[in-house]
Amino acid sequence: MDVNSYAYHHPTPWDAQFQLASLPDLFAQTVAKAPDAPFLHFLGRTYSYRDIHEQAKAFAAGLMARGIEQGDRVGLFLPNVPIYASAYYGAMMAGAVVVNFSPLYTVEELSWQVADSGTRLLVTLDVPELYATAAEVLQQSQLETLVVGSLADMLPWYKGLALKTLGRSKVAKVGYSKTTLDWADTLGDASSATFPTIDAERDIALLQYTGGTTGRPKGAMLGHSQLAMNAQQTAGLNPFGTASEEVFMGALPFFHVFANTALLNHAMVTGASIAMVPRFDAGQVLDTIEKYKATGFPGVPTMFQALLDHPKLAKTDVSSLKVCISGGAPMPAPVHNKFEEVTGVRVVEGYGLTESSGVVSANPYDGVRKKGTIGQLVMGTEVIFLDKEDPEKLAPEGEPGELAIHGPQIMRGYWNKPETGNDTFVERDGKRWLRTGDVAIMDEDGFLEIVDRIKDMIAVGGFKVFPSQVEDVLLENEAVKEVLVIGVPDEYLGERPRAYVTLNDETATADELCEWLNARVGKHERVESIVIRDELPKTLVGKLDRKALRAELGI
Repeated sequence: MDVNSYAYHHPTPWDAQFQLASLPDLFAQTVAKAPDAPFLHFLGRTYSYRDIHEQAKAFAAGLMARGIEQGDRVGLFLPNVPIYASAYYGAMMAGAVVVNFSPLYTVEELSWQVADSGTRLLVTLDVPELYATAAEVLQQSQLETLVVGSLADMLPWYKGLALKTLGRSKVAKVGYSKTTLDWADTLGDASSATFPTIDAERDIALLQYTGGTTGRPKGAMLGHSQLAMNAQQTAGLNPFGTASEEVFMGALPFFHVFANTALLNHAMVTGASIAMVPRFDAGQVLDTIEKYKATGFPGVPTMFQALLDHPKLAKTDVSSLKVCISGGAPMPAPVHNKFEEVTGVRVVEGYGLTESSGVVSANPYDGVRKKGTIGQLVMGTEVIFLDKEDPEKLAPEGEPGELAIHGPQIMRGYWNKPETGNDTFVERDGKRWLRTGDVAIMDEDGFLEIVDRIKDMIAVGGFKVFPSQVEDVLLENEAVKEVLVIGVPDEYLGERPRAYVTLNDETATADELCEWLNARVGKHERVESIVIRDELPKTLVGKLDRKALRAELGI
């Protein structure tokens, strides 16, 4: 659908022009405007834009002094801590490519991605679990240098002192050597350094590994232009006035593409601040919102459910929040409605992918929105709908099709995979469109709705069943808290749906829920059984993980 054929409700025009620049250049511009403005609030200590910028320049100088050259890969194996931002922007100032690694990775997972990306230097933290994994990877991989930051040094002085003296079991005993360095010792003299020129259109800024639906993860190559544009597109969604006065709740992990764009780079290009926590903890998040008067909270649905479940919510003042943005997975309607009812805070859903630098669409933060949709496209972004069976054709008019995206935020391709072809991109109308694997439809008002994923569809006797549609019905039952529907083998029909659930009401039985559900769905959507579990598998950022459930069951 042509964006000119419907009313565009985002506050920034769809055809707005954004600045083409590298992330370090945008950072320098923000610092020049307000160097002493707060950038990061971390467990009681506040870092200004000047603080992080100066440390980033020093880290860049140190990298260059140690032989890191333009295009080399520098890895971050960190939770949400201040040196993440310093290392992220500092590596880019040196012309290096940042590689994000989840701090929950095993030795095997980290080793493989270090090898695949060719990471030369890795930054981690002196937390025992992180350091132990990183140190083992240093010994058994091509990794050349490990840099270890001190958590105590990032805290307010009294908390740092307490950690060093009373919390020694929480601090790793680091074996410093020629290949294992202290963060402070890697900082160089930025005043005498000559930083390389970054070509925003050509140079890669970030390798962001996808979770992958099958096989090994793939590294999406995100250039400076893609990340810079998506940060500005995200900033263009804000209708609330002075962007630099916003305070974002930083509970999403920075290593994830959603947080990289919607939190870190978004704040950086606007001069906003981030009230960050090392990892998601519902009680700590509520305390942080209240203390720093957070105005915006990007999160995933399970975070909002966890806040609803926490007894502290009723006693916490969250009135500073203007909007919560839910992404990463569809938000169950009961959670959406209850969160708004309990808190009085508007929740809007959006959509994005690793391959799109983070953000593709969102419901307007103010005014018109449509619950259950992923909103309207962000500025400069277009979509087409491909036939679900033949991606060389468009889907029939008005019918769901595979969502394909074109825009300035779309990745360059996958690292070390020059053969990337029609399974990732299609050429049409002189443009290259990213295939998402998501089945979607757009209504007459330009609002997109994700129907399901092509690879998740269940083939029941020749009919296609969308798991999400069955899940949505089951979530209407107040006894059901979370649900995943997958296809299981059936001798007669090929596959049949089965539902795995967690409960709000422990008295509900699987047979009762099965009877209730099957009376409300079509014949081919009826589940063969419902399995009640204490918990369902989740991804590193808290999304329900259908892939992990299938793997666990050997399906």
